[in-house]
Amino acid sequence: MPRGAFSAVALTAALSIALTSCSSSSGPATGTGTAAAKGLVVGVTSDPDTLFPWKATQFQAVNVLQNLYGTLTEFDKDLNVVPGLAESWETAEDGKTLTLKLRQGVTFADGSTFDSKDVTSSLGKIMDEATAAVARASLSSVKSVEAPDPATVVLNLTGPDAALPANLATVNMAMLSSDDTEEELNTTPNGTGPFTLSKRVPSQSITLARNDTYWGGEKPKLPTVEFRVIPDESSIVAAMQSGNVQLAVFNDPLVAQTAEGGGTITVTKTPQLNYHVLQLNARNRDLKDVNVRLAIQCAIDRRQVLSTAALGEGEVTGPITATAFKSDPNKRPCPNRDLTKAAEYLSKAGKSGGVTVKTIVSQGEYATSVNEAQNLKAQLAEAKINLELEVLESGAFVDRWVAADFDAAVALNGGRPDPDGSYGRYFTSKGNLNKVAGYSSPELDKLFAEGKATTDQAARKAIYDQVAAHLEENAAWIWLFSGYTYTATTAGVQGFTPMANGSLQYLRTTSAS
Repeated sequence: MPRGAFSAVALTAALSIALTSCSSSSGPATGTGTAAAKGLVVGVTSDPDTLFPWKATQFQAVNVLQNLYGTLTEFDKDLNVVPGLAESWETAEDGKTLTLKLRQGVTFADGSTFDSKDVTSSLGKIMDEATAAVARASLSSVKSVEAPDPATVVLNLTGPDAALPANLATVNMAMLSSDDTEEELNTTPNGTGPFTLSKRVPSQSITLARNDTYWGGEKPKLPTVEFRVIPDESSIVAAMQSGNVQLAVFNDPLVAQTAEGGGTITVTKTPQLNYHVLQLNARNRDLKDVNVRLAIQCAIDRRQVLSTAALGEGEVTGPITATAFKSDPNKRPCPNRDLTKAAEYLSKAGKSGGVTVKTIVSQGEYATSVNEAQNLKAQLAEAKINLELEVLESGAFVDRWVAADFDAAVALNGGRPDPDGSYGRYFTSKGNLNKVAGYSSPELDKLFAEGKATTDQAARKAIYDQVAAHLEENAAWIWLFSGYTYTATTAGVQGFTPMANGSLQYLRTTSAS
């Protein structure tokens, strides 16, 4: 399927929305005496598949929800951990308790007061396996949560957890009102973030309104932010050129070049911690044999994938992309394509005649997916490995992915500044996404436990180097490359800061004129 391919009906609808529709949030603002602030329209390629933050994995859902909900800690623009709903925290000398002091005067969108009861409720539910929260493994060191008073929360730990403050900063750890349910929040989000939900038109748009009671020192400048669904990045460029969209984040470097070439759109290029990957389910069919997985690893030229799908915009990566813990991609069984070794591995597996790997691909969540899949298919065919591609729309892909209903998946995963947050939930035997990862081992369980319990940075780096080596030597997944995001803005948009983790949290500081 060619890049950006979708039905004629969808194309007509997208162009109609992009070129002829003008949202009230982007129209002229009027007020008494002086002009009111102007709203912002953000072009996105798909609708959020959930509005419940504890289960959000789709990029579009995360980008919306992080503007509706608050977390105990946050990342600043440089991905340092800074205070959020917890204005401070202190770790005991023995590392077995983490005490958080909460902000006072914070309210949810419905006007109810945020306090320690909501924190103990939220953390308890995230830890409950029945909730199916995607960040549950990040709280594996937490034995219990206490609230000695409305402004204090104490986390009792099994031992030191160096990753915990950073893990608390993701929207999958959003603090919810103890009175709310998943069913209610999927319809009416109720957070402490800089914006509240104003209106949703399924598959067309979702509009946020400024939260005038937001606890942050500076209130959001934008009265509204509309995320408008336009299923193709090139059509988003057309919408920006016509003035109907003011901001978008592109994955496709060719689209970014086109946008910038028009002269009316400014594009900012930001290196990302995310990584493009061929995920292998080592519990399925032929992939149970490590030799088959190693054959796949040796048969792929990662630079060719990068060049073909992303115009060479990025770098070949190992498993860990976090700057302080970065893996060396040359330390893998086949750092360069080696079809002879691939054939040897297939022979060891008793599969000299070849194998077929059923592979799911997302159409719409990010722009380069289909091109990546097609290039991987062509390369692997030369090694008698047939990637049988099934291209799915974003929501269907996420459903299949969460259910681990695939042999392989062409995916773009978000990266984090701490490796435990990136991979602890995937590659530990009790990780809540281990079913999706398809691989675990006692050695990895031990290494991840050591990584959390160690506070010395150099020692942690050495531990995660061992994690990366184990993942590569067993070809758990096939890591390909890390790329860029391209933030496009029209004239008059100011104050937005792109981040290396892809977050849109700085919509809270953005203005439009």
